[in-house]
Order: sequence, then structure tokens, then C-alpha cells
Amino acid sequence: MTPKLPRRPGFFEHYEELVGTWTRRLRNRASAEDLAHDTFVRVLESDSSQVQQPRAYLHQTARNIAVDGYRREDRRGVMESEALDLCGSSSDDPEHYMHAIQLADCIERALSELPVNCRTVFIWQKLEGLTQAEIAERLGLSKNMVEKYMIRTLRHLRERLDGAAP
Repeated sequence: MTPKLPRRPGFFEHYEELVGTWTRRLRNRASAEDLAHDTFVRVLESDSSQVQQPRAYLHQTARNIAVDGYRREDRRGVMESEALDLCGSSSDDPEHYMHAIQLADCIERALSELPVNCRTVFIWQKLEGLTQAEIAERLGLSKNMVEKYMIRTLRHLRERLDGAAP
């Protein structure tokens, strides 16, 4: 007769707790449910069979997704601000503001067409202000390779945005 192993708690029994926690933090139940959904998708797509503490794993995964989202939104705001500067206008003029938003959308779409290293180099240098040497060190690349990624990215943006800027 095979010995019975204790049943390891599952992930799904923590769903309501996860939604409740993030509803309080985000002050929005719909956003919390979206976050919980994304968390469960990530957990189900990963190798979570060896997880000893599913509750803690879920909360940490949700936290990571929330931080990633915040960083994306923060970069988005910086891109819109940069686009406003590029348009040579302030956000007081609705027409220029909408043009800047459209330009930021175009930049975001164009960046998504590039390999991850090109996007990373561009974002870290142009939006976060890192030097090419710092980026090279973080990515484990030569400074020359970082420069090539930036050139490729700028060339791609120029091609895609031709006519999008005023």
C-alpha cells in the first residue's frame, strides 16, 4: 500500500484573498481582478509544481506584475512628456497634447517591433538616463554593441515615425 502524501494547498483557494488584498492597495476591484487574472496566467504558464508556499508565491507574483505595470506607465508618462517637448508645446494646448499622445503611441508601437535588447538600450538611455557604459555593464555587452543597438533603434524609429512628428 502506498503511503498517502499530505495534500499540498493549491493556488486557486487564494484567489479571493489575492483580489481583496489588491483591491485595497489599488482601490479598484476591477484592476485587482485583472491583476489576479494576470497572476494566475503567469503561475499556470510557469513551472510552479515545486512551489512550497502557493499563497506567498501568488502574492509575490502579483507584486512583480504590479511593479512592472507601474514602471510601464511611468515610462509611458515620460514618453508623452518627451513627445510634448518634441512637439514644442505645453500640455495646455489640447491639439498639441493629443498630437503628443499619438506620437507616444507611434513610438511605443515602433519600439515593440524591435528586439528586446534594442528596446532595453533605448529605454535605459533615453528615458532612464543611463550611460552606454552602464547599460553595457548591466547587459553584459560591449559598449560598442550597446551603441549599435541604439543606432539600430534610432534608425528604426526614424523610419516608422517619418511624418508622425510635426
